[in-house]
Amino acid sequence: MTHQGRKLHLEPLTEADLELVWEAEKRAYSHPWSLGNFRDALKANYPSYLLVAQPQPSDTSRRTSTGHILLGYWIAMLGVEEAHLLNIAVLPEHRRQGWAVWMLESLAAWAGAQQAQWIWLEVRASNQAAQQLYRQFGFAPVGNRKAYYPAGQGHREDAVVMSLNLKLRAVQCQQPIGVANERTEHESTK
Repeated sequence: MTHQGRKLHLEPLTEADLELVWEAEKRAYSHPWSLGNFRDALKANYPSYLLVAQPQPSDTSRRTSTGHILLGYWIAMLGVEEAHLLNIAVLPEHRRQGWAVWMLESLAAWAGAQQAQWIWLEVRASNQAAQQLYRQFGFAPVGNRKAYYPAGQGHREDAVVMSLNLKLRAVQCQQPIGVANERTEHESTK
C-alpha cells in the first residue's frame, strides 16, 4: 500500500525493535505496557506486527531494525476459534490518518486465516474515541471488567469488553474471511 508517496506494510515485531516499540508505547498510553510485557508476548509467540513506512529524506524519526519508520503496532493472542487483541497503538504523530482501521483490517484478515470466528478486546471505559472506532469497525460491547486497568494513584478503571464476529464482518464487507482489504490512498485519509 502507498500513502503520501510512501510504501507501507506490516512486518513482524522482533527483539531488535522492542526498545523502539516500548518507547512508542510510553508516548501512546498513560499506563503503558512494560518492556517485560512485550518480551513475554514475543516469548509466547503471540502474533506481533509493526505497521511501517518507507522513510523520506526529511524524516528524523528513529528507524526500525529494517530501516523503516514505525507508524503503529498490534499484538494478539490466538485461542480456540478466537483471537484476543492484547495491544494496538498508533504513534501520536501518525494518528487520524486511518492507520488504526488499517491495522484492525490486518488483524481481522490474520485472525480469519487462523480460522478464528471472533476477535475480543478490552478498552478503557473512559476511552470513548477508541470505543467509537471499534464500533464503527463492527465490534459490539458485550460486558465490563471491573477495575481492570490501572488508573494512577492506586485507583483502577473498568474495561469495556468488545467482540467482533468475523463471519458477519466478512458478509458485511463482502469479502472472504482471511483476505486483507487493500485500501487506496484516498480511503486511508478518511
